[in-house]
Amino acid sequence: MSETLRVENHGEPIVCRVTTWYYRRMGMMAGMCVAFGLYFIYDWKVGYPKANEIADKQEWFEKVLLPSYDEAQKAGKLEEWMVKADAEGWPKGKAGEPPKWLQYAAVNGWPEKPKRFTQKEVDEQLWWGLGTMGIGMAAGVVLLLNRGKVLRGEADHWVTPEGETVRYADVVRVDKRKWDNKGLAYAWYQTEPGGREKRVVIDDLKFGGADRVLERLLGAFKGELIEKVAEVDQEGVEVTSESEVK
Repeated sequence: MSETLRVENHGEPIVCRVTTWYYRRMGMMAGMCVAFGLYFIYDWKVGYPKANEIADKQEWFEKVLLPSYDEAQKAGKLEEWMVKADAEGWPKGKAGEPPKWLQYAAVNGWPEKPKRFTQKEVDEQLWWGLGTMGIGMAAGVVLLLNRGKVLRGEADHWVTPEGETVRYADVVRVDKRKWDNKGLAYAWYQTEPGGREKRVVIDDLKFGGADRVLERLLGAFKGELIEKVAEVDQEGVEVTSESEVK
């Protein structure tokens, strides 16, 4: 594997630019994270406190309003209670019946069974919101940083999107087991025999035309190739297994 390799597949430079698919995917991820973050922030600031206010109303209705109605009815002062209810804007019930929470909630557009949130649950919405928005903004930064990046394949080497030059002759191993499903191949290379191996990624989903760079690489090196190959079992069913070629 350390011998000098003669590159035979000379050709025009292959320029692989970032695909529209990548921009769309990263943009959607960033947008969704920011949207969810804003939703969490809304619940922290408005949604959960409002739900607790409604829960407080139900508690007041059951522990204060209804007992006061019952006391007024027993004391024969129900008319006075009705006058006070009108003045305070309390629910009064219909046809001589005691007030009912369902009616009171329906008039105000409140849920039948309001949920009460603890302060911990309220605070968690803030942290979820900040964290999710942070992920969204990070995705946006990554998207901007990838603008203008290219993967470039030359006759005897390729240049990674980070500007690293890798000679085909220096590649000692290629792993393309994820190529068919995810468009990913990994290449390890050494700048000198016996030196430390470095890994680079060839991403065909991110850089359009990266398959041509991989093809040029595979035609030029004689190292290890790790890939999945189709085999047929005893029952005639096609299965996959790993294959290493040196």
